[in-house]
Amino acid sequence: MNDERFYTEKEKNLDELIRASMKLADEPASELNQRLKAALYQKEAAMKKQPATRALSLWYLPMILNLAAFAMLAAAALMVISNTYLSYFAAGICFYIGLAGVLLTIVGVKRTNMKEDITIHIRKRGVLA
Repeated sequence: MNDERFYTEKEKNLDELIRASMKLADEPASELNQRLKAALYQKEAAMKKQPATRALSLWYLPMILNLAAFAMLAAAALMVISNTYLSYFAAGICFYIGLAGVLLTIVGVKRTNMKEDITIHIRKRGVLA
């Protein structure tokens, strides 16, 4: 699959030189071979500097959803329950459970080393891996 949109002008010229050299002989000239190796080494060094994928960690997602759910329950308890002390007690329990969920998630991820397991790797556009 020859996709020309990834080629730069310099690579097109090098490709044309290689094709012309291969028509003349079975092996490219030594100068052309050295230029080809240099271009490959430069491309390899550039690819090593910039990873081909972007990592997106999802370890915080259940923690945030848990905290948001219990914060909404606490707000609902404050609005719905007419007894002031009872509504504050129910809201306090909801906030406590939400914060405990955050701490348990952080401790669980750190102790089990799951951070890498729940990471999504997204391939960047235009990068040949």
